Amino acid sequence: MAATCRFAAPLGLAPLPRSCAGAKSVAFSMGTTKVAPRTRSVAVRAGDGPAETPEILKAAQDAWAKVEDKYAVATIGVAGLVALWTAVGALKSIDKLPILPGVLELVGIGYTGWFTYRNLIFQPDREALISNIKSTYNEITGSSS
Repeated sequence: MAATCRFAAPLGLAPLPRSCAGAKSVAFSMGTTKVAPRTRSVAVRAGDGPAETPEILKAAQDAWAKVEDKYAVATIGVAGLVALWTAVGALKSIDKLPILPGVLELVGIGYTGWFTYRNLIFQPDREALISNIKSTYNEITGSSS
């Protein structure tokens, strides 16, 4: 509920804006509170034609129509959401521990330094890393380019 300026100002609080949706005006008088609800109206006009479906929604509908085992896909999706929720919970728990986040950050910085020294500083090492990445990509995609 929004309070009037004469009530909020002595407490050091700024008054809430009057344009809040669902806000009610409150008038304070000797021991009684009067609440007067605000009403708002919205006018909606129809467009010139039928609304078009976004392209990404059409692509998702087409992909879902091509799926043969919808039960398995839905199960995998739910399992993925549960795994994501579990991972977020575990990370929040680890972050609350006093020393472990700092140690993990140092391990990450150390590994980044080691990887940079081992694979990125010298020309032959960079070329070997690039050829390794390309060969792995070709194995995964099955292409020969």
